[in-house]
Amino acid sequence: MKAYAQLTQEQRYQIAALLAAGHTQIEISRILGVHKSTISRELQRNQGLRGYRPKQAHEFAVERRQDKAQLRITTEHWQWVEQLLCEDWSPEQISLWLGAAGRCRISHEWIYLHIYANQREGGELHRHLRCQKKRKKRYGSHDRRGQIKDRVSIEERDAIVEERSRIGDWEVDTVIGSLGGCVLVTLAERKSRLSLIGLSPDKSAQSVKEVMLRLLIPHADRVHTLTYDNGKEFAHHLEVSERLNAKGYFAHPYHSWERGLNENTNGLIRQYLPKGSSFDALTDKDIQKIMNKLNNRPRKCLDIKTPNQVFFGINPPVALAS
Repeated sequence: MKAYAQLTQEQRYQIAALLAAGHTQIEISRILGVHKSTISRELQRNQGLRGYRPKQAHEFAVERRQDKAQLRITTEHWQWVEQLLCEDWSPEQISLWLGAAGRCRISHEWIYLHIYANQREGGELHRHLRCQKKRKKRYGSHDRRGQIKDRVSIEERDAIVEERSRIGDWEVDTVIGSLGGCVLVTLAERKSRLSLIGLSPDKSAQSVKEVMLRLLIPHADRVHTLTYDNGKEFAHHLEVSERLNAKGYFAHPYHSWERGLNENTNGLIRQYLPKGSSFDALTDKDIQKIMNKLNNRPRKCLDIKTPNQVFFGINPPVALAS
């Protein structure tokens, strides 16, 4: 027989029905597969003046748990949460990080409630939440951008790249600012999720190539493959492969999920540089600040480590992690 466990709302409706049918507490416990003390405790704690009503009983139980949680989470804990929110960490990242660090356990749902309460009071914490927009579906598969010379399809890429078992496999794309202005060259390393970002004066193949090499040459020993979008700005991919002694591959046209990490990274960058904004006034310091934000966030897929921890062995430079 199982020990005491919290009951669900559905189980409470079952209890009410079984009581109405004349079953004893022991019989109910056997039917629900819980300990008899669970049923006894439920009836003692969550029964109202008009007897046991499942909806009311569930409300009593939820309210009691919330009261306990509020007492368990101290002012200091919320200060930690707010500090990490200001670093643009998501509520889930904060919840997992605090638990892994042994600081405290706060669910991401509670963090969201705290943010919304702060917003109602005129606070600014909600401004650090990422904006999630529905993606527009593309129709049609004809690529009107022309063919890139010596393009190698992603179908020929080694299987080890898909496994994410080594550091050195990169996805490449560009992020466009206002029409005709500067663009960002973005690179995402598949295993560590490290993001590298560089500012290019335009979207020409020559300029994009130079930015890619500037970003990757310092890590040349950790560059095995590059997987590109099909933009013509990557026409000089062979020169990049030669300089880095790496292999280059291209995703299928309009198959953005084949570079899912890079697409996700670009979405995170848009939190700081919304669509339509000009990149012309950006400085290297601005770009580095965004990179630091992205690379110092713990990732669930990395067992709550940050990209910098996995790629460089560098811990997040926040007071909480010291």
